[in-house]
Amino acid sequence: MEHHVSNEERRGFSIGHSNFLIEQFLDLLKTHNIEALVDVRSKPYSAYARQYDMEPLRSAVSSAGLRYVFLGRELGGHPDNTEFYDPDGHVLYERLAQSPAFQRGLAALETEMKGRRIAIMCSEENPASCHRRLLIGRVLATRGVSLEHIRADGRVQTEADLLFEETGGQGDLFADSEDPAAWRRSTQSASQRKPRPSSSNR
Repeated sequence: MEHHVSNEERRGFSIGHSNFLIEQFLDLLKTHNIEALVDVRSKPYSAYARQYDMEPLRSAVSSAGLRYVFLGRELGGHPDNTEFYDPDGHVLYERLAQSPAFQRGLAALETEMKGRRIAIMCSEENPASCHRRLLIGRVLATRGVSLEHIRADGRVQTEADLLFEETGGQGDLFADSEDPAAWRRSTQSASQRKPRPSSSNR
């Protein structure tokens, strides 16, 4: 039986697969009554945990009675186009969030949220510096959707929880969401080499 999300609830979840056994990962989803897993990895493969390659993961999730949705092309944190990177290889989140592809992905994500209890998934267990929090979570916050983070030990962290760990409760990551200058870039270079300049020289 599906858990239908009301307009008042406006809540989503996130999770990082890390190197969990697939059974452990599925147990975390079931514990929190997740009905759809939305994969937001740009490249849906793992060099160190092959159970999270797209096809094995899709099969395991479907066998558990959950829906698997891939939106990594639209919502992934490592875009192909060099216009979304600064000279040091960091992703410019504010620019990426305004792209047509990201907006299409966001619309698809919100459609999923209307009918199901969803969790967006990336690879990092800790959401603190992951794009699922700093990019997707930030944009959802401007739309009145709170994103909560499922951790390895089964607890759920809110944005307030993460901020308290980071700053002792001082400040608000999303306070200046309307100000492009306040948007963070990715905390680390998204590739091992700097992207080549685009042919337009923009």
